[in-house]
Amino acid sequence: MIYPPAEREPVVDHFGGRAVPDPYRWLEDEESPGTRSWLAAQDELWRGHAATLAGRDGWYARVAGLTGAGMVGPPLWRGERRFSVRRTAAQEHPVLHTAAPGEAERALIDPGALDPGGLTTLDHWQPDMEGRLLAYQLSRSGDEHSRLYVMDVGTGEVVEGPIDRCRYSPVAWLPGGKAFFYVRARRVCLHRLGMPAEDDTVICGDERSYGLGISGDGRWLTVSAAASCGNDLWLADLSAAPAEEPELRVVQEGTGTVTVPAVGPDGRLYLLTTLGAPRGRLCVADPRHPEPDGWTELVGPDPEAVIGDFAIAEGPALLVGWTRHATSEISVHDLATGERLGRVPLPGLGSAGRMSTRPEGGHEVWFTYTDSVTPGSVHRYDVRTGHTSLWAAAPGAVEVPELEAHRLVYTSADGTSVRMVVLARPGAGPRPTILYGYGGFGRPLTPSYSSYVLPWVEAGGVFALAQLRGGGEEGVEWHRAGMLGRKQNVFDDFAAAAEHLIAEGWTTAAQLGACGESNGGLLVGAALTQRPELFAAAVCSAPLLDMVRYERSGLGPSWRSEYGSAEDPEQLGWLLGYSPYHRVEDGVDYPATLLATFGGDSRVDPMHARKMCAALQRATSGSRPIVLRHEGDVGHGSRAVSRSVGLAADMLAFLAGHTGLANRPGVPGSHLADRPGAPGPGIRPASGNESGVRCASGNGSDRSS
Repeated sequence: MIYPPAEREPVVDHFGGRAVPDPYRWLEDEESPGTRSWLAAQDELWRGHAATLAGRDGWYARVAGLTGAGMVGPPLWRGERRFSVRRTAAQEHPVLHTAAPGEAERALIDPGALDPGGLTTLDHWQPDMEGRLLAYQLSRSGDEHSRLYVMDVGTGEVVEGPIDRCRYSPVAWLPGGKAFFYVRARRVCLHRLGMPAEDDTVICGDERSYGLGISGDGRWLTVSAAASCGNDLWLADLSAAPAEEPELRVVQEGTGTVTVPAVGPDGRLYLLTTLGAPRGRLCVADPRHPEPDGWTELVGPDPEAVIGDFAIAEGPALLVGWTRHATSEISVHDLATGERLGRVPLPGLGSAGRMSTRPEGGHEVWFTYTDSVTPGSVHRYDVRTGHTSLWAAAPGAVEVPELEAHRLVYTSADGTSVRMVVLARPGAGPRPTILYGYGGFGRPLTPSYSSYVLPWVEAGGVFALAQLRGGGEEGVEWHRAGMLGRKQNVFDDFAAAAEHLIAEGWTTAAQLGACGESNGGLLVGAALTQRPELFAAAVCSAPLLDMVRYERSGLGPSWRSEYGSAEDPEQLGWLLGYSPYHRVEDGVDYPATLLATFGGDSRVDPMHARKMCAALQRATSGSRPIVLRHEGDVGHGSRAVSRSVGLAADMLAFLAGHTGLANRPGVPGSHLADRPGAPGPGIRPASGNESGVRCASGNGSDRSS
């Protein structure tokens, strides 16, 4: 393959006594004529290579078919009015609906109707306490630069907005619907309807990633802000001072722990916290005395499960959500004593989403559920009967293959035991395999329906999900073991997973592909530069790859607590130790590599992939292709379904073509379980976000506001 020329310039940065070359610095400027010309040539190269990938249309059709299941979200109640999102197979984006007694369900916000071109996304929404007004946020072309509006729910009329710079802002309405707290330009503000946003009162002026909450009676305001290894937290009694001047009382600061607060309908302050419990515990306190020395433990830590959610229901009963080795559980407790009374029946070994109840209380609790072969659905638990029932199924009917999930434990380089889920149809002998990982920000990979994973396994491949350090599968300590100066552990875990798959006969190095997105793209970049001999192919989507300059663009500055900073000499050493761009070496036979970037990505600058692509194309000694797939008008996160399907199909076609997966969707016999060497039935955990593999959010998520 003949690659477009990319000049190497004598650019060198000096950090103290350390010189760091950066020959492709010019590719950081996307608007320069040189970069534009280079990108056009790379696009032509990718299109030419993509045209040679067998079965590309079949992959697209199968991914699209499985995506036809659509999605449905849990209800959010305001009195008897409910709000929920749903997407059918015919829709490009989820649509927000509302319904009330005597009123037929109707669409409130349909991004497809607002923008038939499919470039507008609904980023966030929150009704006021009475259900009469709705604050919602829209962005275009994937840039996630949300603009906030307020709608009259009864008439559908927009009565306020747009207010800019509201990226995924939480909204905490005051009773009566005349004002709300929100985050604008990374500062907490109070907005009163009818007043210009420029006149809003700034409550917290430091630019940080904030979370907001308010009690059902509107009395207690909680404010949290991301901090190193945790969050800072404040509480204000809004009955004691004007809303413009809340007296924020410190709950915790600088503890290096995660605490999530909520004032319950009983007036008690509930705190899900890792303070004194790396896997988490649930405490209660008097909100008038919220400091840790006044906390009482209500539900203690589980040595093998991570606590992540709770809900209060009639009884009074307390429901607590857990993740045990990446699989969900919900336990039932006495609200007064915390005594465990039983468990909520779940449909299977999968992932339960956040629980929701009516603000005024009641005997019903709703939550989403998904697993390997079950599209996301909403279930309802009845505290009175102890029964769980299906409340809303995914809108579309799809036929999914029967698969097997194998839960493995392997040993990493330093002797640490790491878990991995392997998804395959029955069969013997090595097969083309995708190894997927994330390993960052405390985010666990949890079981979920995936229209990206299922076609691969259905066609005879193996899909493996490694639950690496840096994630949240085993609690805070698991996260900390894969961040900052310990980031190399993540890459060692991934390499050990590849070695284990090869040693146990699941695959061979000639059949193994690595795949990751965002922080997972960094993971794959490290894997292909540190252990290129282990992989035949690699896919890096929206990756971080230049770790010396990552904090100079996108949301990089907010990730210093995860990775470190090049401005600190010790931390620069950590970063250079694994930064993929800086570890590319001449004369190495690198795996076939697909780098995917998105023009609207405001989190990870596409310059990372551009510079890495140029470096790899120059350095590789082999014939395996290094290609760049750039897509405009989409970003890091939400996008039109058809765009997600196209990306997934191209990734699968590339990996199949370079790992030897001969069976493909649409090829006669490719779905037959009794074919020699072709696997047959089972199940699988994965999915939800960019590729369809779900990362449940943990503290420090890479979607900073």
